Formats: sequence, C-alpha cells, structure tokens
Amino acid sequence: MDLKCYIHPGWSPRIRAAASRRDWMDATPERFAYRCLPLNIANAHGWEILSPCGFEAEWNGGSAADDVVIRLDPGTPPHIAPVALFGQGTLTFHVQGIFRTPEGHNLWVGGSPNQAKDGIAPLGGVIETDWSPYSFTMNWRFTRPHHVIRFEENEPFCFFFPVERRLIEAVRPRILPIDDEPELKRQFEEWSRSRDAFHVEMAQNPPDNPSDKWQKFYYRGMLADGTPGTQGHQAKLRLAEFDGAAGFHRETPPRPACPAAAHRTGAATAEPGPPAREAAKFEWILRSNEQLRALAPRTIVRKADITAEAFLAEHYAANHPVVLDSELTDWPALDRWTPDYLKRLIGDAAIEVQAGRSADADFERNMADHRIRMPFDRFIDRVADGGEGNDLYLTAYNSAANEAALAPLKQDIGALDKLLTPEGAGMPWIGAAGSFTPLHHDLTNNLLLQIVGRKRVLLVAPGDTPRLYNDHHVYSQVRDLTEPDVVARFPRLEGVHVHQVTLEPGDALFIPLGWWHQVTALDFSVMYTHTNFRWPNDFHMSHPS
Repeated sequence: MDLKCYIHPGWSPRIRAAASRRDWMDATPERFAYRCLPLNIANAHGWEILSPCGFEAEWNGGSAADDVVIRLDPGTPPHIAPVALFGQGTLTFHVQGIFRTPEGHNLWVGGSPNQAKDGIAPLGGVIETDWSPYSFTMNWRFTRPHHVIRFEENEPFCFFFPVERRLIEAVRPRILPIDDEPELKRQFEEWSRSRDAFHVEMAQNPPDNPSDKWQKFYYRGMLADGTPGTQGHQAKLRLAEFDGAAGFHRETPPRPACPAAAHRTGAATAEPGPPAREAAKFEWILRSNEQLRALAPRTIVRKADITAEAFLAEHYAANHPVVLDSELTDWPALDRWTPDYLKRLIGDAAIEVQAGRSADADFERNMADHRIRMPFDRFIDRVADGGEGNDLYLTAYNSAANEAALAPLKQDIGALDKLLTPEGAGMPWIGAAGSFTPLHHDLTNNLLLQIVGRKRVLLVAPGDTPRLYNDHHVYSQVRDLTEPDVVARFPRLEGVHVHQVTLEPGDALFIPLGWWHQVTALDFSVMYTHTNFRWPNDFHMSHPS
C-alpha cells in the first residue's frame, strides 16, 4: 500500500515513523511498562508529525480565539507557528502536506498513543484522503484554564495511520458465553491457573533477573502450553520512513488550510548564533582531544560475561566498541540455522530483498530502488551457494516488509535482557559470501549479533570524521577502505587508524554512535542488529540531516 504526502513548494513537514519509546515508560522501575506489548505496538502504530518550533501557550477559559495566548521561542518565524483559530480553548497546528491513501482508505489522525500531556489533549479525526484535495489541521483542546503548556521543537503533535473505510461498518459485534467455545475456555483457564502459580512463585522466590519477573506468553505469541498462538504474531513494528523526506526545502511557505486568526505571541526577535570565537574554541578542543587520543589509541577487545554496569560504563557511555563472545552461546539458532533448516522453517514465503546491487556503485544510497520480492527458499538457494556475492542481500532496510514472513525465526533466538529492552525483535541481514556494506556511520548505537558465518568489520573512530570525505548524510565518498589505491584517491585518509574485527558465529559487536564502519561477509551469513538498548538511543532525532 502506498501512503503519499504531496507538498506545496515551500512546505517542509517533519514526518517520522513513530517509535515505541516513551519517557514515562523509561522511568518505570526496571522499565516494566515495556513488558506490555499492546502499549509498545500502539506507540509505534503510525507516523508522527513534529512541531517545527518550540512554544508555550495558555488559555484563560474563554470561548474566543484570542483567549489563547501563544508565546513562541525567540527566533521562531511566525509562519511556522501554531495558532488559536477556532476558539473554545483549542490550539491549531497546520499540517504541511496533502495526503493520499489508496481508494477506500481513510487516514486516522490524532495524538501519539500513550503520550499524555498535562493541561491539553489531542482531538482526533478520520479523513477521506483517497479523494480530498484539501490540507487539514491538527487540533488540541486545553483541559483547564490558566495552565501553561509547552511544546518543544520536534515534539510530535500529530499521529496518523491508514484505515479501511468500510471495515468498521462490516463488523458484527456480539456477546457470547465462553461455553460456546470450549477450546477458548480451556486455554483461558489453563493460562489463569499458570498465572496464579507464577504470582505465588514470584512472592516466595523473587528472581534477580528482571526478565524473569513476568510471564511472556502474549509477548512471545504463545499459548500457556507453549504452542504458537499464530504465525503472524508481532512483537515490534518497523514502519517505513517517507521516501524523499530529507529533500524537502525550507523556503517560507504559504499557509495551508484556513488563514490564521489573530493571536498574541511573545517576542520573536532572532538571537544570534554562537560567536565565531566560541565555535573556533569548540573546534580546537575537539581537535586537541583527538590528537591526545591518537597518542595511545584504544584497541577493540573481546570480553566475556560482561555485566550491564560494566558495559554501560566502559563502552556505551564511553562510546567505544567491544566484542562480546559469550552472550549467544545458548541460542538454538547457532546450531540449527543451516540453509536447509532455514528453508524448511520459512518455506516459500514471499520476502523483500535488495537485488541488482552489483551494477550500481551507489547501491547503498539507492537501496529503495533495489527492492524486489521473491520466495524465501529461492533466495536462500541463491545466496547459500556463494555465487551471488554482493548482488542479492536481505538487510535491515527490508525488516519491516519481512516481519511476518520471518517471524518463525524468533523461536530459535534468545534474549539479551541485561543490554536490550524486551520489545526489540532485531533486524536480520542474510547474504552470500561477499555481501558488502560500504563505509558509513549510524545515528544510533548498534549491536551486531553474528549467528551464521563470519563477517569482517572495519571501524574508524568518530574523531576522524573530517578525514573521511563525508559528502552526504551518513555516507562517505570512500566506499571501501581496503581498495589498493584508496589513499591516493582520498589523501586525507593518510594515517587514519582503522580497527579490524572478524566476527565468528556467536559473537556480538557493539558499534557506538558515530563510529564509521564497513562490513563484508566472508561466508554465507546471517546476522541480526539491535538498537533497542536499555539506555537512551534516540540520538537520530537531533541529527542535523
């Protein structure tokens, strides 16, 4: 299904796929709120539009539009600001986009789920976006007067997802006695007994491991007797980002939808940026620190049985890679995942992969153009014999499209509760010997879990970024640091310290935020990557892309 957002010249909507993370959920003891899978799925069940500016607003309790006062952060252009347009204590955001859904599909529009805001609440709407040529507004209503509310720049103000128009009217709701469905009654009562017994056991013998403090039947899509509940169970949503979002230009736009009503704002005079002297000093500090670090470069070591506290202090917070070589030893996948086993498990389910990469020097930047669908067993036949090289590859970019088809793989994968939150399912990478990801850096911390085959990873510390020819977003003009003439073509590479790690089956490599890396499969390879760490990892939201 296509979901399109058409933009008028000058419009620049800040749209992103919604994330499951919530600050209040992070703050719960042992982050227990994330054990509720329905919360996680709802949080990520759509796309968000972010506020283009920071501001405060206050309602005095009256019904007129000017009974709402809006105070913009200094330097905010008035044309991007929300307005008090309709009265009745409402606040209006203009949505810069005309959305198009397939015929027969509407757009549900409201606030982000499970994201309460004190003093103001989002209003919801359902819009027939398969034909409407009109833009729309997103409205919030104050819940009490004389209370100042605040939106930060890039805070979500709108959440949306497509819905089939006639589906709700076709629903036939009924209330029935559970005795009409004996198997359902048996399953419920079996679960109820197991839950009572679990609570008694928890009270008598409290476990030390947080992941052992809750039953995981629903989270894992299993019935109480251990059998799968459905093949289509989802433990995480991976929505595609809007193609072309990074290309929106930022000229002053015309106001979409209704003209703005008069509203009062605070001072909006621009404040000067950091003085050149301060910027130069900051650059000097960075350069000097890098020169000092270069005197004794840290190596990338292997560690076994690391504690969460040591991982956080020595690597996550310190921004330094590490190979963990004892975290996956009990995963059934390490022994089971031969090509034949994978084909039997997934069969001919249709999957999305990237093809035709060898003919495109910029295949990584153009990954959206290389998507095709093919049967999984045929894909494995082609990559497992070693003949495909880099031409055919299933990567993390394809994860959202393959969530349902590859769900059976989860039965052979364990958990890393001391490092990762439970809602993350990981993103698979499956390819032939020779599969290659060019030099780049990521906008989050990453954990690479090598399950089948070996991979060689070359890494360069973030401090060498000025020498790595970063020409666009996270990419470098340097595709491969091992090419024989690479220094001659890119002379700033002279003296750059390159770390090399070979990942064996069962290894986990932590690649911190900003570390440049390129990855080559030495054998037929299956790897998973995770970004769902127990600690903050949403740095991509503030990246100046």
